[in-house]
Amino acid sequence: MSTFRLEIGPRPSMPDPTAKALAARLRSWAGLSPASVSSRRVYLLDLDIDAQAAEQILQAVTDPVAEAGALGQLPDDPEAVLLEVGLRPGVTDSVGTSVKRAAEDRLGRALTGQVYSAHVYSVRGLPAETLREIASALVYNPLIERLLVTDAAAARELLPVPRAGSDAPPQVATVALRAADDATLLRLSTDGMLALSLVEMKAIAAHFDTLGRDPTDAELECLAQTWSEHCKHKIFGAPIEVRRDDGTREVIEEGIFSRYIRGTTDAVAQARVEAALDPDSEPFLVSVFHDNAGVVRFTEADHLVFKVETHNSPSALDPYGGAMTGIVGVNRDSFGTGVGADLLANVWGYCLGDPAHDQPLPAGLMPPRRIRDGVHHGVIDGGNQSGIPYMRGWELFDPRYLGKPLVFCGTVAVMPVTAGGHATHEKRTAVGDVVVMIGGRIGKDGIHGATFSSVELDESAPVQAVQIGDPITQKVMFDMLAEARDLGLYSSMTDNGAGGLSSSVGEMAERTGGARIDLAKAPLKYPGLAPWEILISEAQERMTLAVPPEDLGALLELAARREVEATVLGEFTDTGRLQITYGDTFVADLSLEFLHNGVPRVQLSAKANYPVPEAPAADVVAGLDTTAGEVLCALLRTPGLSSAEQWSRHYDHEVKGLSVVKPLVGVRSDVVATATVMRVRHGRPEGLVLGEGVLPFYADLDAYAMAQAVVDEGVRRVLCAGAQMSRIAALDNFCWPDPVLSNKTPDGEHKLAQLVDCCRGLREACEAHGLPLISGKDSMKNDAMLGGVKISIPPTLLLSVMGQMRDVARALTLTPRAVGDDVWLLGATASELGGSEVARRHGLSWPSVPQTDPKKNAAAYRSFERARRGIGAVGPRGQPRGVGHCAGPHGSRGRPRSVANARRYWCCLGVRRTVVRKHRTDRAHRSAAACRGYRARAANGSAPRGGHRRAGA
Repeated sequence: MSTFRLEIGPRPSMPDPTAKALAARLRSWAGLSPASVSSRRVYLLDLDIDAQAAEQILQAVTDPVAEAGALGQLPDDPEAVLLEVGLRPGVTDSVGTSVKRAAEDRLGRALTGQVYSAHVYSVRGLPAETLREIASALVYNPLIERLLVTDAAAARELLPVPRAGSDAPPQVATVALRAADDATLLRLSTDGMLALSLVEMKAIAAHFDTLGRDPTDAELECLAQTWSEHCKHKIFGAPIEVRRDDGTREVIEEGIFSRYIRGTTDAVAQARVEAALDPDSEPFLVSVFHDNAGVVRFTEADHLVFKVETHNSPSALDPYGGAMTGIVGVNRDSFGTGVGADLLANVWGYCLGDPAHDQPLPAGLMPPRRIRDGVHHGVIDGGNQSGIPYMRGWELFDPRYLGKPLVFCGTVAVMPVTAGGHATHEKRTAVGDVVVMIGGRIGKDGIHGATFSSVELDESAPVQAVQIGDPITQKVMFDMLAEARDLGLYSSMTDNGAGGLSSSVGEMAERTGGARIDLAKAPLKYPGLAPWEILISEAQERMTLAVPPEDLGALLELAARREVEATVLGEFTDTGRLQITYGDTFVADLSLEFLHNGVPRVQLSAKANYPVPEAPAADVVAGLDTTAGEVLCALLRTPGLSSAEQWSRHYDHEVKGLSVVKPLVGVRSDVVATATVMRVRHGRPEGLVLGEGVLPFYADLDAYAMAQAVVDEGVRRVLCAGAQMSRIAALDNFCWPDPVLSNKTPDGEHKLAQLVDCCRGLREACEAHGLPLISGKDSMKNDAMLGGVKISIPPTLLLSVMGQMRDVARALTLTPRAVGDDVWLLGATASELGGSEVARRHGLSWPSVPQTDPKKNAAAYRSFERARRGIGAVGPRGQPRGVGHCAGPHGSRGRPRSVANARRYWCCLGVRRTVVRKHRTDRAHRSAAACRGYRARAANGSAPRGGHRRAGA
């Protein structure tokens, strides 16, 4: 098979944005000023073609107006240094896959082999050695990419074709567990990246001892993936003994998930029944906690689906690939709920180190600025390339996120109530259904993803745990599966995310009581994978289906017509076992009972040890008071409070054309909205409202109060945009430092106590507001140990709130309706600045974070719902941002134009806040009697609609 090289670059008269971006990084990050930078794309065609066919492919992928292309090499600038960057062998090359598809379209036939993509940068004015030294920080990621630096004046060296795989025959090994001592068991777990404790390794050894044999490598890997913290949520399910300062003890035997998360939703569901909020046959909660995402009722024709995930560990190693995999993975979670939902909108949020950080970092950590750029780029490419808009986004910054950044990605989808004659939210796997794998092929990338995310980050992080999502392949697969869903061609599906086939087939097999598959039938990206690697390799663009035998022919025909690869691997049985072969070779035979329920429950211990800081001296507070304007200006310039416009504009918010209240509002569309509103179906008035609450710095002093404040913030946001209190739901995402006591985590008991306190506050606040938790995720090992330095994140709870409204024409924003409207601040506050931006930025401490009264607030919010009009919720880090947003004297980057303007809307940083403070604008405000009359009309619905006098929702 011949290999042909294609090089394509912009014509000299055309812009070169890729080169412009690199030149900007060289200047701003490294202080270097190149004379010029240019770029070109490279495609290595390792296909069964001749030179004539290669020329046709070149024409197909080159823009004849804006680009110049060559079969071979384009002319080089003899004074330039050339940097060629390409992916390492085995790393997913989604661009190369797309080019191969284009080549097949151009030639009109299927092609054998692969296409590999690369980039060449031509840099003048800088020496080769300088570029080589800074390349890993600015040009490429050595974990997944290769770099070749050459002098154009010399004979140019080229990167070789990155073929992966081998001709070695697949082998199944046996792991000697039964005779192993404790040290050997721990070494096997650590060296194999199994993330299993000694107790768990002993349980596996004991189980196989009863069978009279040792496990195969595939069986041990399958158990490790299924039992991982990522998949099994062992900390949330463990019995916990809580010891308190007064000497009392309590054991949460059922675990914090059952008591505080599922328990919350069960209590809210019962309260809805007692209040007769839903018709008997139409409960608001359609499907919660047992599928990939939560489902709630929306209209008579549609349900809403919502899921938010994290992708922290991979994003620390490869920000672009890790974040892209995160967004396409959560797209897949929402799409794969029930038998399929149509993707509607994405949300994102990042907790990062300060992008201005310029101090030395532990070896192995990337600069936070590069992580920030990478995760933004990855989430944009992963979601927008699939035709999905972004409706919410936020960022937080703190040095404790240097070790592991938190990358939250979420997706809302709309699910037809019925499809193919069945309820769409139900999976119906039956004995005899065929196991079909559909979508992307299997490779070494994505191996140990589940177990890798279940341990702290250190120097042994596995390269193969990082995968690159392929959004184009995923989009084609989704479109085909939506057709198959509407035709009723499959009975259920799930994703090949964490754990790959071991998780997808293993989970689906629970519904029938067994499954049998042959890994030799699985399509591979390249030869040489061991059976255990085929079994656990994960990918976001791959799904597993259960297909009734009578529908198999139609499904395969539809997949072929839509150019989606579909492969029959086996069938679902009722044997009670997961049975796996590779052709005639035995690979695994596991009891489903042991696979899913055999993991030992180990009791954990929690004991809080919160610091008790003293309030700052009176003269310090007085100093803040007298310089309030300057303090406000400084706060609004910090990365956590300044406008996110610069980053939000990188995302496409208008795909699908459904947005109503945009992510950016105001006269110049440069202020972040309190919440966003969008239609769900064209031509329908019903709307979806999205908001969130996240206040991690409160947890240092009071995790219980943090949770209650987070719920309050999320609810306020959606209410201020027009949501109905009776039609809101939430997702909880916990990202915690390791909360298990050990030699490496001596403060584990306190961190676990923080988690228990947080869950307790979450339940009390959600019950008060009638807010069900419909899905969620916990990530429990967010620590980094690199170069002997341990960095642990602050305990972080993100609550994503999804509201509904009957008519998007009644949506509200921060934008005042007209000159003369009053600005009101509603609600009592106190001198509670613990965990605030003021305290953090000035190195001060207060003994208390803001305290929330959920029951009192819930009553006030229901009254507010009856009479609301355009009122903005206080911002996520307190009054400065909320008042600053409403007032509008600041510029597009959150910088007030003058101290006088800033002070005009300032409330003394919360030290002297009043119960109600209002500011009269230029026109005389209405009389008190007129205000009371208008509010009364708004409450009973008789106020005029439209214009700035619009009534509430």
